[in-house]
Amino acid sequence: MKEITAVIRMNMLNKTKRALAEIDVPALTAHRVDGRGKGNVDYLILKGAEEGHEEAIAQLGRGPKLIPKRMLTIVVPDDRAEQVIRTIIAVNQTGNAGDGKIFVQSLVQAFRIRTGDYGEEAIL
Repeated sequence: MKEITAVIRMNMLNKTKRALAEIDVPALTAHRVDGRGKGNVDYLILKGAEEGHEEAIAQLGRGPKLIPKRMLTIVVPDDRAEQVIRTIIAVNQTGNAGDGKIFVQSLVQAFRIRTGDYGEEAIL
């Protein structure tokens, strides 16, 4: 089993959920998170500054800002992981900084509390 953690833009959550449902991966957990990559600029502030908004221009030199994101956690059998990763990339890739990251981990075990099922039976 694989645990796939994807950090994506806030506005891409619904599109990503639909794409995953289309490949029969309806179960996921989503969290609101704040973070930043190597860049030091909040992209919304940068856009505002480019449009000439004085409030945004004034904020540009104050150091790194945390950017709101969504973090998705998806657990799938090993043979489904590549398809899930490709789908997330296809939906979220714009070619711009801030598109997100995907992390993949192997899981030792999973249990469904309601039934006591374990292993892949617990996630299917």
